[in-house]
Amino acid sequence: MVIGFVLMHVSPMHEYEIFNKLSKLHEVIEVHPLFGEYDLIAKIEAEDYESIGEIIINKIKTIEGIIDTTTLTGIRLH
Repeated sequence: MVIGFVLMHVSPMHEYEIFNKLSKLHEVIEVHPLFGEYDLIAKIEAEDYESIGEIIINKIKTIEGIIDTTTLTGIRLH
């Protein structure tokens, strides 16, 4: 399994709506509002790095009101 953290800039006054939409995505494990440079962070989980990219491009970036994203990826250490 691969973990990704997606940091998002969102349109003002759309944080709550986007938070709810992200929370409904199966691949999104956690969503948190932030103060500072970014507005939201989502933790996503997928089979591989290619799937992480597909989730971000096809499911997250298509949500209206998301202006920009930055993604950090990692793996689980057992």
